[in-house]
Amino acid sequence: MKIQPLADRVLIKPAPAEEKTVGGIIIPDTAKEKPLKGEVVACGKGTKDEEMVVKVGDQVLYGKYAGQELEFEGVKYLIMRQSDIVAILA
Repeated sequence: MKIQPLADRVLIKPAPAEEKTVGGIIIPDTAKEKPLKGEVVACGKGTKDEEMVVKVGDQVLYGKYAGQELEFEGVKYLIMRQSDIVAILA
């Protein structure tokens, strides 16, 4: 089974949050900032009003509260509309 987004939705694998230490203190996962970039792993075919610009393999930036989190086979993903993506990294 695999996930195939519909219409203008995109499935993104978020980049791992960077682990930071402050003076030897490790910041817990709950205090880490949510990553704002990731890789497109699947995308829909678009709609008659909106053509898909992103493609599988693109590195993208998205808004802080964009998308819905889901977990599939132990891997965490975000699914969001293409319009929630703010940039494609070259």
